[in-house]
Amino acid sequence: MASELIKRINEKKAVIGVVGLGYVGLPLAVENAKAGYQVIGFDVHTEKIEKINRGINYIGDVNDEELAKLIKADQFIATDDYSLIKNVDAVVICVPTPLDVHKQADTSYVEAATKEISNYLHKGMLVVLESTTYPGTTEEVLKPILEQSTLTCGKEFFLAYSPERVDPGNKTFKTSNTPKVVGGMTESCTEVAVTMYRNVLEADIHEVSSPAIAEMEKLLENTFRNINIGLANEMAILCNKMGIDVWEVIDAAATKPYGFMPFYPGPGLGGHCIPIDPWYLTWKAKEYNYHTKLIESAGEINNEMPEYVVNRSMQLLNKKGKALNGSNILILGIAYKKDIDDYRESPAIPILELLEEAGANWNVVDPLVQHFELKGSTYTTVEVATEQMIKSADLVLITTNHSKFEYEEIAQNANMIFDTRNAVSDKFIIKDNYNKL
Repeated sequence: MASELIKRINEKKAVIGVVGLGYVGLPLAVENAKAGYQVIGFDVHTEKIEKINRGINYIGDVNDEELAKLIKADQFIATDDYSLIKNVDAVVICVPTPLDVHKQADTSYVEAATKEISNYLHKGMLVVLESTTYPGTTEEVLKPILEQSTLTCGKEFFLAYSPERVDPGNKTFKTSNTPKVVGGMTESCTEVAVTMYRNVLEADIHEVSSPAIAEMEKLLENTFRNINIGLANEMAILCNKMGIDVWEVIDAAATKPYGFMPFYPGPGLGGHCIPIDPWYLTWKAKEYNYHTKLIESAGEINNEMPEYVVNRSMQLLNKKGKALNGSNILILGIAYKKDIDDYRESPAIPILELLEEAGANWNVVDPLVQHFELKGSTYTTVEVATEQMIKSADLVLITTNHSKFEYEEIAQNANMIFDTRNAVSDKFIIKDNYNKL
C-alpha cells in the first residue's frame, strides 16, 4: 500500500486534504495546490470557507492572486463537510493546540479533527499532524483514535508528525522554503510522508526516527527562543535600574562572531508558538516527575513583562506630575510583532487590561490590525496616528514597531514616549521625553 500511495503522490494523482485553514493550514494548502495536487481544505468556520471559495485571501503570507487563480481552476476548494475525507489520499492536520487556564495542553481540537478523519479513514491513506504539541501526541492520541477504524497503522494507513514552522511576516522563509522535519510511526509512514513533502516544498526534508523526536524538536526550537528572550527581558530590567542602555549592550555583544546570538527584550511574548509551546513540555515533564525550572523561570519573566511595562509607564507619568489614573495613553501596535496582522497572544492585550484596571484612558493605533478582542468586547483600531492624537496623549506607548509608523512625527509631537521595541531612531529622539524599555 505504501508503494501504491507513493506512486500516486509522485504522479500528482493524489488528493490532499488540509484540516484547519488558518496561518499554517491555508499557506500549506496553497503550496499543495500550486504543486499540482487537487486540494480539499476543511474548516469549521463558514466565514473562512466562503472567503476561500470566492478567492478571497485573509492570511498575510498567502498571495492573493495565486489563491484566486487556484480557486478559479478548481485546484483548491474549501468545505466543512468532513465526509469528503473519503476522497483524499493524504490529510494534514493544522488545527490549534492552545493551553487551558492551568497552562496544560489542550488537544481537544486535534482529537476532534482526528475523530472526523477516523470516520472516513480508508486503506492506503496518509495522516500527518502539523499542530505543535507535546512529545507523544501522535502515538498516544492520534494513533488509537485512527485505529478505531479497525485499520492498522503502518500497514493499512500511514501516520506521521511534521511540525509547522510558519513565521508570519518573514520575507525570506515561507512555507515552501523552510526546511521540514518528518517523523513517522514506522519506516513506511516516514517514507510516504517525506514523499509528499518533497513533491510540494522546495526545502530540504529532514527525516527523524519517530514522531516524538519531531514533536520534541519543535518544542526545543521555541523553548530556546523563549528562554533567551527571557534573559534579554531580565537584562532590560536590570539595565534600567543601573541606568544602562540594554539595546546598546546587546549590539555590542553581537559584534562577537562566535558564541553569542542576539535576542531582544520587549513588552512580552506574542504569537501562538513561543509563549505557549514551552508549557507543553513543562506539563509533559510532570508525567516523568521532573520539574522544568529554567523553562518556567523564563516563562514567568516573559509573562510579567506587561505588568513591568505598565509600572514603568506609571513611574514615567509620575515624574511629569501625572497619575496613570485618568491619563491618556496612545498605544502604537496591537499586533504581536512587526509588520503583521496577527495579534494572537499579543502582550499589548494584557497591557491594555492593566491600563483599564488602573483607570487610564487608551486608544490603539495599528495600520494592519483593524479589530481586536478585549475582555469579550470588540474594539476598532485607528490606522494612522494623527498629529492631534499624538499631542493629546500624556504617554505614547510603542508596543509594536511597525514600519508604517511615522516615528519622526511621533518623536516631534509626543509629550512623552515609552518605546518597548527600540523603534525610534536616535536622530529623532528628544532626550527629555523619550524612554526605552
